[in-house]
Amino acid sequence: MNKAELVEAMAKITSATKADTEKALDAFIDVVSNNINSKDGVKLVGFGTFSVSDRKARMGRNPQTGEEIQIPARKVPVFRPGKELKEAVK
Repeated sequence: MNKAELVEAMAKITSATKADTEKALDAFIDVVSNNINSKDGVKLVGFGTFSVSDRKARMGRNPQTGEEIQIPARKVPVFRPGKELKEAVK
């Protein structure tokens, strides 16, 4: 499902216009993006938690040449599903 399909499905459920639904979805994405770095990230009980994780620096290998390369440490976004979401997938 892409963004347009998600907006259409949400609009059907909420009986809102597609334009209003897209604005709401964009606002949700902006809020999560701007607040993911906070101490606890963004928690949606039953759905999941958006947070940031630190990856340590490590050695990797260039698959074309086999040469070892240093991969620097970085921060990456992480989503941990909640209990209800996990059960919905079963």
